[in-house]
Amino acid sequence: MSVPSAYLGVILIWSTTPLAILWSSEDAGFVFGVTSRMLIGAVLALVVAALLGSGLEWHRRAKLAYMASGFGIYGGMITVYWSAQFIPTGWISVIFGISPIVTAIMARLWLDTEQLTRSRLIGMMMGVSGLIVIFATSFSLNEQAALGVIGMLVSVTLHCASAVWIKRIDAGVPAIVMTSGGLLFAAPLFLITWVSSGASLPDQALSTRTLGAIAYLALLGSVLGFALYYYVLSKVEATRVALLTLVTPVCALGLGNVLNNEPLTLEIVAGSLLILSGLATFEFSSQANRIRARFLRY
Repeated sequence: MSVPSAYLGVILIWSTTPLAILWSSEDAGFVFGVTSRMLIGAVLALVVAALLGSGLEWHRRAKLAYMASGFGIYGGMITVYWSAQFIPTGWISVIFGISPIVTAIMARLWLDTEQLTRSRLIGMMMGVSGLIVIFATSFSLNEQAALGVIGMLVSVTLHCASAVWIKRIDAGVPAIVMTSGGLLFAAPLFLITWVSSGASLPDQALSTRTLGAIAYLALLGSVLGFALYYYVLSKVEATRVALLTLVTPVCALGLGNVLNNEPLTLEIVAGSLLILSGLATFEFSSQANRIRARFLRY
């Protein structure tokens, strides 16, 4: 699979994930929603890996990568599901848009190959400025919106740390194997959380929408989504992977507005344009720097 195709696949899946997270928790609570998703996803990932002839690898770097992936999946997902109770689904993707800055800082500290040029910083700051514009009215939503925002900031931090950690380990395992190992490591953590929180099985039949959302998240969100994400992560810089989250907020906000009647104001449109401009600045400036460096050789 080409990197651009995988990149587009991640954008499509991540754009629909926030709304599916809300729907999957409607009838049974967020703990059941995330635990059922991850358990089903872990089984599916192992089956797919076996069918592809890519069994789990157990050398030292692979186990470390599974652990890094598992902690990122568990910490990032449990906080996202919890936060979805308090904020619109579109804002989940919007707040995740700050991850390029968080990833860039972590990559600068942990990865010698990650360079933060002035032009890249300008592009990233334009994106963050757009997120600030979109985020400006969030606290007027309800009294608990701040809790959702704090939870999402924790999720972003854990997600970015996991991505950079995996990049630093450089285990060299296939994407589906990384997905299977990470989900296998995370699944017991979700079960422990479910038991310790006192959660139980739903006492009534789940709606078609809830069941469909859980199935969608388990198959596409957990298995295919993570596999594509780790594939892209293995091919490009961690900071550029994080720029996925500058595109998905625009799509997620639109879906939230159309399918869940979430507000889409002029401020959100203006912020979205800033986000896309920042992405373009980052990408084009990187290409320009490479062309300039090649020209200077001659």
